Amino acid sequence: MTGTTHIAYIGVGANLGDAAAQVRHAIDALAALGLTRSSSLYRTEPLGEPDQPWYINAVVELITELQPVALLDALHRLEAAAGRQREPQARPWQPRILDLDLLLFDDQVQQGPGLRLPHPGFAERRFVLEPLAELAPEARDPRSGCLVGRLLAELEDPLRVEKLPGYTNPG
Repeated sequence: MTGTTHIAYIGVGANLGDAAAQVRHAIDALAALGLTRSSSLYRTEPLGEPDQPWYINAVVELITELQPVALLDALHRLEAAAGRQREPQARPWQPRILDLDLLLFDDQVQQGPGLRLPHPGFAERRFVLEPLAELAPEARDPRSGCLVGRLLAELEDPLRVEKLPGYTNPG
């Protein structure tokens, strides 16, 4: 890398088809964007509609030269390649073949059309904070300044999150 580098954290999730394989494949594909480390895989109770399969989630750390909008576009292309069709009026928290969320980008706070940093609600979701705290407990929520590890310790989210055995962290 020759330009300015940025640290980004990406949430990876799936609950359709072979979700664990889909998440592992996405982690491999993210390496082209600058993957440096990945959390373990977690089996997570779905947010929203209860009559859907549990998710497989992970978080990856990227060191990238891409700017936030370009990185988000690249994430959307990876989702599309996996078969996800983004619909403008899609219901939130519906089953997905692949979901890639830009959680944190350096210490940036942005509120604009199509891009909000940090990702809305990331600090209130156990399925995000468990793998993020495993990977980077020292990362901070740029809005509150709180460490991710502290956010997790104080979280009151009742949804269940279980670390999957046997997955070797590639980072």
